[in-house]
Amino acid sequence: MTAEKPLRRMAAPEKVILPLQQHLGAPNRLVVKAGQEVFVGTLLGESESFVSAPVHSSVSGRVLRIDMHLTPQGKSQLCVFLENDGRGELDPGLASPGDWREMEREEIRAAVKRAGMVGLGGATFPTHVKLSPPAEHPIEFVILNGAECEPYLNSDYRLMVEEPEAVLEGLRIIMRAVGAERGIVAVEDNKPRALERMGELVDGEELQVRRLPTRYPQGAEKVLIRTLLGREVPSGGLPMHVGVVVSNVGTAHAVSRFFRTGMPLVERVVTVTGKPIREPANLLVPLGTPFEAAIEECGGFSSTPGKVLMGGPMMGLAQYDLRVPVLKATSGIVALSPEEAGYQTPDEPVCIRCGRCVDSCPMGLIPTFLASCAHFGKLAELERLHVDDCIECGCCAYICPTRNPLVQLIKLGKQERAAARKREAAVRKASQGGGNSGGA
Repeated sequence: MTAEKPLRRMAAPEKVILPLQQHLGAPNRLVVKAGQEVFVGTLLGESESFVSAPVHSSVSGRVLRIDMHLTPQGKSQLCVFLENDGRGELDPGLASPGDWREMEREEIRAAVKRAGMVGLGGATFPTHVKLSPPAEHPIEFVILNGAECEPYLNSDYRLMVEEPEAVLEGLRIIMRAVGAERGIVAVEDNKPRALERMGELVDGEELQVRRLPTRYPQGAEKVLIRTLLGREVPSGGLPMHVGVVVSNVGTAHAVSRFFRTGMPLVERVVTVTGKPIREPANLLVPLGTPFEAAIEECGGFSSTPGKVLMGGPMMGLAQYDLRVPVLKATSGIVALSPEEAGYQTPDEPVCIRCGRCVDSCPMGLIPTFLASCAHFGKLAELERLHVDDCIECGCCAYICPTRNPLVQLIKLGKQERAAARKREAAVRKASQGGGNSGGA
């Protein structure tokens, strides 16, 4: 619906809501207070932890309050509520970090961290962490992920078509940061215009464009590495373990923009689409914009939707309140009609042992066993079955003839297992502390 819709900048709404944690890793510490004046790019929250990414203001105005608010992940988080004065004044401290060609790797990584860069494909892993592989894992290739295989979503596609120079500059910056000599732009063959535009600008030696067959979930980085290089990322491992770093098109574009202008990550492209949307579009949206404002920018609903998702229909998260804010992780807002959303799941999972979920799993797992262990609380079994290798692509749930909520159960199992690990760590720490004090 939006493949041929050019990028369009959305005006910032009267109020924006910015959660202090929009990344995987340690939460940020609040550095502003109620009533304070802010500008576009003003730092709102930061962390001293390495695995973190600061958050900046996307508007100029003042801080209305700091309070808990619902986010698209279904949780309430500490958020900064900002009143937009409509002036769009930039923070006077903003400045380009300099010419990346003359910077050391550490300087590039530090600059990327200051900018609040995260993976814009949805994972939100802090970019500077990905760009900091240990010396024992030298990087040969940087793969720019332009597969964008989720149905409906076109944000990366439009960036490749409209601003390919910035995308490729971001790729080169990332290559310099990790010391890689080769870069690959991976694009599926259902995006001929992107392949053409990117291909016009690469030299075929340092950079090359690779045409991929259209199939889901091609955009998963482990699948992408296997397809392009024939390398298998080990269970529990990362792409760096096979000499690769994978970055999203949107992330590379944002990195390039930061080095050119000094603007941190305060906006992103969001595909707002679906049958109930009057005027589907690819919008450049200020972070913190409520979903309902982005939908209104596209003419609102022409009919009552059956479901609204953050992300695509395979991996997206269903929303029950459209006042949630657009985050760094928001690649799309997809509205489904009642007929499209009429997917009923059973009250109790029933597996008929057909094996379709096993055949469809791109990671070679046994989804029905994982879901069953999660359902019955067998957390130790989840680890034995390599639950962490699940990329939550949704292929298993899509193909299941009994409509078992396999991904939902596996996600729940991961969360419960992580919580159990924290409890065990706390008990060990308490027992060690007690033992030490007793010995003393």
